[in-house]
Amino acid sequence: MQVKSDHSLWDRIFCRDTTGCSISDTGGTIQIAELARASSLSMPLAAFRGRSVLLAARDQMPAALALLELDGIAARITLCPPDVPNEHVEAVAAEANAEMAIIGPADQPSWNLEHLTLATADRAQIRPLAVDRHQSCIATEWILLTSGTTGVPKLVRHSLATLAGPIDIAAPPDPRIVWSTFYDIRRYGGLQIYLRGMLGGGSLVLTSGHEPLADTLCRLTKSGVTHISGTPSHWRRVLMSRAIGEFAPGNVRLSGEIADQTILERLKTAFPNARIVHAFASTEAGVGFEVTDRREGFPAAMVGRQDGAVRIKVADGTLRLKSAHTADRYLGATNQLADDDGYVDTGDLVELRGDRYFFIGRRGGIINVGGQKVHPEEVEAVINQHPAVHSSLVKSRKSPVIGAVVVAEVVLKQPASTAAEVESEIRASCLRELAAHKVPAIIRFVPALAVTPGGKLMRNNT
Repeated sequence: MQVKSDHSLWDRIFCRDTTGCSISDTGGTIQIAELARASSLSMPLAAFRGRSVLLAARDQMPAALALLELDGIAARITLCPPDVPNEHVEAVAAEANAEMAIIGPADQPSWNLEHLTLATADRAQIRPLAVDRHQSCIATEWILLTSGTTGVPKLVRHSLATLAGPIDIAAPPDPRIVWSTFYDIRRYGGLQIYLRGMLGGGSLVLTSGHEPLADTLCRLTKSGVTHISGTPSHWRRVLMSRAIGEFAPGNVRLSGEIADQTILERLKTAFPNARIVHAFASTEAGVGFEVTDRREGFPAAMVGRQDGAVRIKVADGTLRLKSAHTADRYLGATNQLADDDGYVDTGDLVELRGDRYFFIGRRGGIINVGGQKVHPEEVEAVINQHPAVHSSLVKSRKSPVIGAVVVAEVVLKQPASTAAEVESEIRASCLRELAAHKVPAIIRFVPALAVTPGGKLMRNNT
């Protein structure tokens, strides 16, 4: 059962019993039932009706509360993550024709957007109100920003129907389920978990990039989190933390990066009783599919099937998706989001081996070594198999002779006095499993790898 366009998020949440359901962060817990006839906004809802609103709060809780109230009221909500540079915020606001901006109670915006009316969403000021939500519901546009680009992000138009389409809201609510995510809910991956938590009849625990990981894991454990998602890079950090302790979710979800067999095996060892799922989704294409057999890649039988909600095909080596979950279009862009047949080219390269497709990297991330292609993720998967390796990042370095050479930065699980031996073993593994031009010319041991605010490895080539 999909969310209908004429029903808002508020309608969908409060059409069922919300007793025992809550949303929490580092500042405490709010019972969702308290929000049924209340508002956290500093202006009446009528002030937002039919307006284009920029959601620009630094913390996630004000955004979570504002989304609940404004869907079905505002004509457009643009979700702006807190890491977007000021000059990009100004460009995003202009492209979205934003008229109002929602910030947090302690936020002091440094962007120059004097034409916007500022309002706040404040958990401490949730006031019981006779909120009038009985007027006709507006089909609110949800505008998300693409990630992974160095310039101004593209703006992608969704609706509640496309975003919540993969969620089975007809299933009986289960207050025992507690969702969380290492993503920010203003990004597609985090927004999916926000909607699952709010629409599924359970609870939601928000994380914070400002909170030490050890404190986050302790809080997730105390909150009884049962379902949690993150990128493989997020999960590698968790597995390295001494604070993992008694944290034992029953459902572990990966997305956003290639889930190689090494990270899946390590998660199986850490959480032997958990259901481990890696999902493919993108801001433009929406949720594509889930893989539940604890193996990397996905079955070839999924490609070309005509009996599912999502159609999958491979063309020119890239994964293409077609579904009702796909975004409508880019704002202000002349290029189409989908092709004439309705398929979105994800840009993710896949390779068929036997009865299974394997992800080998992004089309824009290929390293050219003397005219031969190297997919960084393929090399990383080999390096990560070494038992002493925690994680790795493969990138290029310019070479005047062959254009580029392959460089690997490697984080070890423990400081190694035998680094030279580990390097030799990594190089031997690469020579054994990869073509010669893919073997790293340089291997550097580093204390940590840089990640993007979205939790993905930062792949800036030098």
